[in-house]
Amino acid sequence: MKLDDLTLDISQSIDVKADIGDVFRSMLHRLGQGITNAQGESMQMILEEWPGGRWFRDRGNGVGHLWGHVQVIKPPVLLELSGPMFMSYPALNHLEMKLEQRPGGTHLDLRHRAIGFIDPAHRQGVATGWAQILESIAKDCSPHAEAQRT
Repeated sequence: MKLDDLTLDISQSIDVKADIGDVFRSMLHRLGQGITNAQGESMQMILEEWPGGRWFRDRGNGVGHLWGHVQVIKPPVLLELSGPMFMSYPALNHLEMKLEQRPGGTHLDLRHRAIGFIDPAHRQGVATGWAQILESIAKDCSPHAEAQRT
């Protein structure tokens, strides 16, 4: 097994024609209760917005899945989450979302890094999933968002 098979490094960004505070609030919503699957159904996520806060899927009746913890939160410029995320196997993930106010709007950079036994299906789908979340944030804030996938 090669190191590339054990790591994941995704970077994406989007420019949103909205104030940084509005983009940050939308980002928190879209990572929490506003996150949906590809079919538009709620994923029943909870994001506790403080250092050490949990990020988890609450399916009700005691059923759930811990996705991670808030490592850093600095409204409205930075959110870092770390944990297993959607990977129910030996893996550690780190998600960093940085926001920067720019003339005419806000620039949002997303970086997702992981190490572990990464399932090929997860490796294939993760970039699409993050792009959908970024596009949802942009739609929440501005009808004229420009997305860049890298």
